[in-house]
Amino acid sequence: MILGRVIGTVWATQKDPGIENLKLLIVRYLDLDKQPLKGFDVAVDTVQAGVGDLVLVAKGSSARQTEQTQGKPVDAVVMAVVEGYHTEQLATIDRSNAARERSAAACLKGLQEE
Repeated sequence: MILGRVIGTVWATQKDPGIENLKLLIVRYLDLDKQPLKGFDVAVDTVQAGVGDLVLVAKGSSARQTEQTQGKPVDAVVMAVVEGYHTEQLATIDRSNAARERSAAACLKGLQEE
């Protein structure tokens, strides 16, 4: 898996039927300091990520292991929205606006269900 940040979306009115109804995101890869690396991918979103989110991307045959992408012509998939991570030299929590908004929405939804 690769750490990245969602930097945009892709839409297409004409596409292979195998990717109909799949949300496509542009993901820029990051190092552990959240600095951009060379490279990006267009990845299928399976976790309702949005622009600004820190995410994990699976590539290759692993990208076709989710319920939404199994057997589809997909080479990259966003499979997790990252709230934070820890290494021996670095501990970080994602403080982007998108991450805060997602956390707030999840809390509100939980309160409404109680």
